[in-house]
Amino acid sequence: MHHDDHHDHDKHPHGLAADLQTLAQRAMARRGMLRWLAAGAVMTGPLALVACGGGGSEDSGSSSSDSSDSSGSSSSDSCSVIPSETQGPYPGDGTNSNSSGVVNVLTMSGIVRSDIRPSFGDYGDNEAAGIPMTVTLKLVNTGSSCASLEGYAIYLWHCDRSGSYSLYSSGVTDENYLRGVQVTDANGEVTFTTIFPACYSGRWPHMHFEIYSSIDTATSGNNDVKTSQLAIPAAACNQVYGVATGYDASVTNFAQISLSSDNVFSDDSAATQLATVTGSNSAGYVATLTVGISA
Repeated sequence: MHHDDHHDHDKHPHGLAADLQTLAQRAMARRGMLRWLAAGAVMTGPLALVACGGGGSEDSGSSSSDSSDSSGSSSSDSCSVIPSETQGPYPGDGTNSNSSGVVNVLTMSGIVRSDIRPSFGDYGDNEAAGIPMTVTLKLVNTGSSCASLEGYAIYLWHCDRSGSYSLYSSGVTDENYLRGVQVTDANGEVTFTTIFPACYSGRWPHMHFEIYSSIDTATSGNNDVKTSQLAIPAAACNQVYGVATGYDASVTNFAQISLSSDNVFSDDSAATQLATVTGSNSAGYVATLTVGISA
């Protein structure tokens, strides 16, 4: 479900510039299709991404940015605008607080990085455990024949294998792992090295991201041009949950949720947000998603 203000929902120095110098989608897309997507085999197509779980309600907030895009219009090359969605309770982008006050990892030196598994900066270097996953997002312009969008900043965050979010959840408030920013290259792509996220109670496995017009504007969630979420296919989840170490709690949670009952993916949005995921527990997983915005 889409809402109008992502900043009302999802209940933690100026490092980006320095880091940059150092690194330089309405009628239910046919319910049957959603169920097919959810139960299908591990997908191998042009769309894709990954998931997460967490420990907080995410059903009453959404991104107001780029609201005209949420109609899901597409270009002549048929890339669709990804819907705006809630940030969830734990964005860590300066728009809400944790137990210690307003928290903003976007201004922390070190946030611009590809491997988001470890904590960084004053939070140490503890690494989130879990099955390895590489996530590639390709940003395209739906208003210009799906042309690749270079120079945009994408902030990605998700929960760990126990369903906890760094900076907010009990036990990991002193960690800032599984959060990072990358700038799209000439192909419109960013790639993150992370872990397969958990499924927490009440939500389909997902991953959050915010898009900014440039690295210089990626200092607060109030500046984003799009906030959305990416879903992971059921087949991949079934390969991990209950099989891989540390994901046991996800088994029951995943059995109690579906795309059609999820409060974010239950409308026509899942077709553009469901990831393509390949891989195995032993080799790790690769997730990809083409993300369309009207630029």
